[in-house]
Amino acid sequence: MDPILGGLFVFAMRLTDMSLDTLRLLFMMRGRKLLSGLIGAIQATVFILAVSAVLSGPLNVFSVIGYACGFGAGVILGMFAEERLAIGYSYLRVYSSAAGHAIAEALRQGGHAVTEFTARGKDGNLTVVNCVVARRNAQSARAIIDRIDANAFVTIDEAHALQRGYFRH
Repeated sequence: MDPILGGLFVFAMRLTDMSLDTLRLLFMMRGRKLLSGLIGAIQATVFILAVSAVLSGPLNVFSVIGYACGFGAGVILGMFAEERLAIGYSYLRVYSSAAGHAIAEALRQGGHAVTEFTARGKDGNLTVVNCVVARRNAQSARAIIDRIDANAFVTIDEAHALQRGYFRH
């Protein structure tokens, strides 16, 4: 095989392999066992093809560059794909001294389950709003918050294991 075509083949295999590896790892962290196993089996096949292509003939710079660049690009592509899939849930915690109750009401009107309570910060009383949303809805919930109080302090974490209570799917 032409060394340049071989390098491109290795790049494509590593791009695919590492994209799958990144997705598999992220799905494992979210408890998606069957999907992680299936992706792992496909990934192993692609990896064997890539490594055998690199080791089958004399080592050349195109194969090495294809391997390294495919690895890096595959990680980026896998992360991009996972963001687009938006599987899982986000836990939004909002701290607002000016409009916490209004934020909670607006989120409720948007169909989200919200818990609010009063807390005391360094500058006095404030409202803390907790809301768990599907990751695909996190940006729209964030837009509601920003529309009401652009100065609210917001943290967003990954939420695990949901059970009972009100939750919009």
